[in-house]
Amino acid sequence: MQPVVLAQHRVAPFKGMAEQRYETYTSEDQEVWRLLYARMAQVQPGKAATAYLKAIPRVGFQPDAIPDFEALSLRLRRLTGWEVVPVEGIIDPAPFFRLLEQRIFPAGYWIRSLAQLDYLEEPDLFHDVFGHVPLLSEPAFADFFQGFGELGARYADHPFITELMARLYWFTVEFGLIQEPEGLRIYGAGILSSSGEIEYCLGPVPTRVPFDLQTVLKTPFRKDTFQTTYFAIQDYRTLYNCLPELVRILAAVEEHSRAHLAQAVAPEAVAGVATRLLEASLN
Repeated sequence: MQPVVLAQHRVAPFKGMAEQRYETYTSEDQEVWRLLYARMAQVQPGKAATAYLKAIPRVGFQPDAIPDFEALSLRLRRLTGWEVVPVEGIIDPAPFFRLLEQRIFPAGYWIRSLAQLDYLEEPDLFHDVFGHVPLLSEPAFADFFQGFGELGARYADHPFITELMARLYWFTVEFGLIQEPEGLRIYGAGILSSSGEIEYCLGPVPTRVPFDLQTVLKTPFRKDTFQTTYFAIQDYRTLYNCLPELVRILAAVEEHSRAHLAQAVAPEAVAGVATRLLEASLN
């Protein structure tokens, strides 16, 4: 595959890179977008973050048409300098972080089927675009996301730090809450693209606590169920302002992990080792 030339960047080919050929979307694809969009339009008001809701018209979403990535990127560039590049699905950490570092968000170009409206194991276009893209127009969040990518790119080959970065991503970008004057609201894309979790996360069952970087980094997560704990930020600068502390913590973890990196660690043991290294680094 040839490099993709975006307005601001020349993106070198990477595993999972794709093209969005808009003419290949079927009538069922467009119907899936329409149905999911209508469903979220019913459940998001009063629950989704104000910045997210205000961003939907700014990024040009239409209720009856899958977004064109080029048009989407054009709007984002004018707002915060971000762009969107199509991918096949989840990509490896190294290219993912490098793209974020350049203010490029990798989004799946394919959309789920009508039979998968209520559950999908891997993120598709609706999750990636409808869930993630609006907040890329919010300056403080956009700055945090780029800084997150810069740090991730620095440690992309470090399995224990990548695990800790995944926890921060999970409890903020995917499943974060924000305290607004009217009450808690949702900014995490994993919630905003799931009507079931929109209702659940603000209901009586889960625990909701103020965002604390060290606590987030100590908290493992599961992908196969609703969360038991959600972290709430005060504003989007909270995320950006945590980056200097994150830099110090990751440097300490790197120092403590040298002996472990010299040994083979089974994939299923990485999370536990990462937690122990973090705790040792914080003491």
